[in-house]
Amino acid sequence: MENIQVPMREYLDIPQDLMDELARLKIELVGLAPEAANKFPSELSGGMIKRAALARALALDPDLVFLDEPTSGLDPIGAAEFDDLIAKLRDTLGLTVYMVTHDLDSLFSVCDRIAVLGQKRVLVEGTIEDMLAFDDEWVQAYFQGKRARSIVSQDKRPS
Repeated sequence: MENIQVPMREYLDIPQDLMDELARLKIELVGLAPEAANKFPSELSGGMIKRAALARALALDPDLVFLDEPTSGLDPIGAAEFDDLIAKLRDTLGLTVYMVTHDLDSLFSVCDRIAVLGQKRVLVEGTIEDMLAFDDEWVQAYFQGKRARSIVSQDKRPS
């Protein structure tokens, strides 16, 4: 709870009991159990730490959130749940989310616009469909290669 309150202490002049209440609301908002509020970071799992960091990012009710590799270090189930949480919060709170990620599953499930960076510039920006259609060997390998999760490779998966 104290970690989530850091931005509140820095930017707001509100009583401690209100900060406690707001922090508890943010904890609930990101799907953490109420008892997580009084735990130390060392007592939290990796997924819980990610959620606590997201709660802190939401502490001041921003319109814009920047996420840097939000699913890194999470198992596939935890990563999918975190993607769902990001999408739900984006839609519910009307957030604009900028996300840096190499996780193709996150791109497919959360992002509606993508920019691919390479060769010290933006190679292409647009939708998943734009990425799949872009005529660049590296972009094609990234989105349709052996480890890709593309519309094309999904259609070719055995039933």
